[in-house]
Amino acid sequence: MKKIIINGGRKLQGEVTISGAKNSAVALIPAAILADSPVVLEGVPDINDVHSLMEILEIMGVKVKFESNTMTIDPTEIVSIPMPSGKINSLRASYYFMGALLGKFGEAVVGLPGGCYLGPRPIDLHVKGFEALGAKVTNEHGAMYLRNENKELKGERIFMDVVSIGATINVMLAAVKAKGRTIIENAAREPEIIDVATLLNNMGAKIRGAGTNEIRIDGVDELHGCRHSIIPDRIEAGTYLALAAACGNGIKVHNVIYEHLESYIAKLEELGVPMEISEDTIEVFPVEKLNPVHIKTYPYPGFATDLQQPITPLLIKANGTSEIIDTIYSKRINHIPELVRMGADAQIEGNMMILNGPQKLHGAEVIASDLRAGACLVIAGLMAEGTTTITNVEYILRGYDHIVDKLTALGADIQMLETEREDLA
Repeated sequence: MKKIIINGGRKLQGEVTISGAKNSAVALIPAAILADSPVVLEGVPDINDVHSLMEILEIMGVKVKFESNTMTIDPTEIVSIPMPSGKINSLRASYYFMGALLGKFGEAVVGLPGGCYLGPRPIDLHVKGFEALGAKVTNEHGAMYLRNENKELKGERIFMDVVSIGATINVMLAAVKAKGRTIIENAAREPEIIDVATLLNNMGAKIRGAGTNEIRIDGVDELHGCRHSIIPDRIEAGTYLALAAACGNGIKVHNVIYEHLESYIAKLEELGVPMEISEDTIEVFPVEKLNPVHIKTYPYPGFATDLQQPITPLLIKANGTSEIIDTIYSKRINHIPELVRMGADAQIEGNMMILNGPQKLHGAEVIASDLRAGACLVIAGLMAEGTTTITNVEYILRGYDHIVDKLTALGADIQMLETEREDLA
């Protein structure tokens, strides 16, 4: 087990470069097994989720090489074997192996996904899509069994009842080698969807409309290897922008695609954060005064649910009452009690988080309940006077590439230590 210790109250300064998108990488890696020759992914973040996926690939006989953020995946000797448990259960994105294996072999046995608990996140839409393509899907002893007696999926028109990034990608993976045309209606529009479609098209797929609410896929017989560069991580970028505004004395955030963060940056401007935006860099200047804001999360291009937790500490500095409503994951609230432990004037009323400011935070022992809650607490710890100890750090390492090194380079007094499990009682 690990814990992060932060001696806060320092003003941070300098430059930070954003890594490749975690939410792209965890889909691109399973997608690569659809190829018949090696796939090279550039800009892969060095995070725990990626290493878990590598272990799953190796279990299936896939040769994987990962160094300097470049991953080579050779699926030429892949074997379709049941994966009902183990690493499959440790991360939610493992469900992409359902679509990839179904598209590759016409069958799959994959354990139910794990990851951060943010309330019920059923995979009903994934199942609906697979069944529309001709697969039979059953839940047996906690694992999903996907079977297609003919070993051949057929294109179909599929309407997503709810906008879902995971279901959209999973159906894309299953449909790229299906016979005929598949049309996904009410598809998710996130940049990560476009990133996965770009990889698949570079592999020889025929996908049109990614980034819109209707995606058309004409099935192909074969897919080949290629080289692909992953887009920057918009959630990591948003996290560092919030950090720069909360406790920065001038920070440049590099490798940012502004268009992927428009709704988020609009809120930062509404807060009163002074910024200069250039081609792929956003510089955040020292903040003197912040305005209260109302935030409501929506599917892309709305304010991302993954960014409501990282921006929360910033709202504690605002002059007045700010409110957050998460319409995507209503249970994404576990960071609030931890912030209260650090001195925040915050409460939860129904589906609304209310934060009164300005308040000064003080160091405390806090627990990261999920990935983005962990990022929130790191920012709060950097803002706070005194020492903050964060446990359940494994959640943070699932999605933030070299976070301690990046923060140390900005001048933070932060370290990660190994700890005995008893210490966490």
